[in-house]
Amino acid sequence: MWKRSRETKISRKASLPDGIRVYAIGDIHGRTDLLTLQLAQIEADASLYLCARSIIVFLGDYIDRGPDSRGTIDLLLACARLREVVFLKGNHETFIRRFLDVPESLSDWRSLGGLETLVSYGLRPSLSQRSGDHKRLSQELLAALPPQHLSFFDSLPLSFTCGDFFFVHAGIRPEIALRKQTEDDLLWIREDFLHHGSPFEKFVVHGHTPVNEPDVRSNRVNIDTGAFATGRLSCVMIEGPDIVPLVDIRDWTAGSRTRVKDVQAKHDDGIAAMPWRHRSPQAPQGAMRQGTMRHL
Repeated sequence: MWKRSRETKISRKASLPDGIRVYAIGDIHGRTDLLTLQLAQIEADASLYLCARSIIVFLGDYIDRGPDSRGTIDLLLACARLREVVFLKGNHETFIRRFLDVPESLSDWRSLGGLETLVSYGLRPSLSQRSGDHKRLSQELLAALPPQHLSFFDSLPLSFTCGDFFFVHAGIRPEIALRKQTEDDLLWIREDFLHHGSPFEKFVVHGHTPVNEPDVRSNRVNIDTGAFATGRLSCVMIEGPDIVPLVDIRDWTAGSRTRVKDVQAKHDDGIAAMPWRHRSPQAPQGAMRQGTMRHL
């Protein structure tokens, strides 16, 4: 049962501009099968509830861990030819470029599911720790990557702003202005952000930390439901002040709704999340570059 959170009180609800609807999709991690279902689900919802302009915002982590990273990127690029979309950068997207530039970083990437991505591009990574083998594999990946895929990975923005909503992969550093957030926090932050109960500068829509179901709070919503492990890829529809999860298309019955009814911010004394890995000590660092935030 969804209940109003006691964590915060805000004077007004965050809202999107009139006539705009956003469908936000959580971490995909190579589950092309689930992404296909989710896009069909969005099309069904959009046909039932007409809107002047709808945007699909993907919150990053398209690759690694799941079985079909390459197929996921192909499907995302195909979607972009048909729909208005925003592809945000996730922390896992940093590793593929890092491996191409610094082959020795494979050890870090391997621990986070990078081998599955390499296999999806037709490569046969070994367990060798030799630098020469890592360099050879890096060169093979560069040759195997379609130019459109490489361009995709190199052009992902860190965030997207629309109305009172701020879309980002992991979250933001509390008490720091959005324009001063670092790339490291936007892609990697967990506890400091998740345990912050006061309002942010804008309502934050994020993924990165797996939860059992879309977790709607009074200052943020988390829609990473651990697709690669759970078989659940989640999406929320945002229109005006409303934030509504879509019903899994596999659970539809004749005459059923596409949207979860009566959603309110949850009350939970803790973070209702599944266990997650702590960030790698060698996680990429660095301040956000010019042109890495998108606004609408």
